[in-house]
Amino acid sequence: MPNDPLSATFAALADPTRRAILARLSKGETSVTELAQPFDMSLPAVTKHLKVLERAGLITRSREAQWRPCRLAPEPLKGANDWLEDYREFWEASLDRLEDYLADVQGQKRPARARKVPTPKKQERGAPP
Repeated sequence: MPNDPLSATFAALADPTRRAILARLSKGETSVTELAQPFDMSLPAVTKHLKVLERAGLITRSREAQWRPCRLAPEPLKGANDWLEDYREFWEASLDRLEDYLADVQGQKRPARARKVPTPKKQERGAPP
């Protein structure tokens, strides 16, 4: 598992089973057994997926007698969203400039639109150039 939190988050999200588990946990906490029900795999295989999610900080697991509830921990997802947001803003601005250029070349006036004020880029998030 990668050392930095962002890499760990994306590595955990790379698997569709783990994404399905997170989607289920977004509806509320549940037991490992209940999480395993929709999957055509053994309970130990589901537990391995849960360990990856837990190491990435995406879920927390606890123990209450025989019940082992899992909960979504959304903080790492916010970090991933923030990182992706920088790229979304970069590409939207690039596409807006292309649209302006094409309208200018074609001699058309482009309708005015509200421009989003860019947020300050955080270098530690690996912001685009």
